[in-house]
Amino acid sequence: MITIPKAVKEMLEQVRLSGKTNMLDTHAVQRVAYDMEFYRLVLWIEEHREDYFQGCLEGFQVVEDKEERD
Repeated sequence: MITIPKAVKEMLEQVRLSGKTNMLDTHAVQRVAYDMEFYRLVLWIEEHREDYFQGCLEGFQVVEDKEERD
């Protein structure tokens, strides 16, 4: 499983629930996320493209987000 910050996972779930794209199409996911103003998700996918794809196939494990504790 791929670890992912809770906030990013929640944004990813909103994109999935929108039904606007195939979740394996990373560029389309980023476009939809951008349109939904989920900029942090756009950046996370850009910086973790391989992890994103692997997580789509194997699943994501949520980790506590350092920014949420501050």
